[in-house]
Amino acid sequence: MKEKELKIPFNAPLNVQDTELQTYGCRQNNPDICGNNGMSDICAFVCDDGICKKPSRAWKRQYQKLKG
Repeated sequence: MKEKELKIPFNAPLNVQDTELQTYGCRQNNPDICGNNGMSDICAFVCDDGICKKPSRAWKRQYQKLKG
């Protein structure tokens, strides 16, 4: 998948694969400074499924806001 397709705005509507613990694509404002950027089995940019398995701490609250 292309990196540009995996950059998802933090306030974008939820994707069916989003949960409190993971996001489809990367929702970081600046993925280049993410501590998990490029980590296999964690970062959306390197995972085959395009899922970020360790989103920011603010994501859980944002997920509830977008869901509700």
